[in-house]
Amino acid sequence: MKKKISRIRSTAVPLPIENIDTDQIIPSRFLKALSKKGFGKNLFHDWRYDKHGKCNKKFILNNRLYSGKILVCGRNFGCGSSREHAAWALIDYGFSVVVSSYFADIFKTNALNNGLLPIQIPEKKINKMLIAIKKNPHLIFEVDLKNQLFISQEMQLKELFRIHPYKKTCLMNGYDDVEYILSMKEKIITFENNNK
Repeated sequence: MKKKISRIRSTAVPLPIENIDTDQIIPSRFLKALSKKGFGKNLFHDWRYDKHGKCNKKFILNNRLYSGKILVCGRNFGCGSSREHAAWALIDYGFSVVVSSYFADIFKTNALNNGLLPIQIPEKKINKMLIAIKKNPHLIFEVDLKNQLFISQEMQLKELFRIHPYKKTCLMNGYDDVEYILSMKEKIITFENNNK
């Protein structure tokens, strides 16, 4: 069972880069592991470290001012290959939510299937958020999955986001597809018994 998501209150990390592909999220040379664990240390590896493995202090994840469970990104996040490891790396690093004005479809599906919530918000509002977080790293954002709201009291932001009802149920209960079916076991048995 995955971690349940219902309400998240957190600071956010701003990453104002467009067209971040899955090879930038987790480079292909780090895909050899069989477990979902351990990918976080190589999240955005080629941006976090130089070719000698030395920390790039200019990259946002290496700046201790910025932290949190929410990653706010530029447009077209997760484009490129279909690797599920991109979602694994983001989750293993500690992110529960990624906010962008547009997500690649396969990345969005992989994220939802693995317990990472992608929230799509209009680009103008994303740009305002990126500027606001950069100015104030302590800015708090709240995700209310039940009511599908992304909120910032300080920014006077209250944005409704879309999510498929089935995926919402899975995230709120920590289900994968099999666990969802198992949660319906009694209803399935009752249905079968009534239709013999």
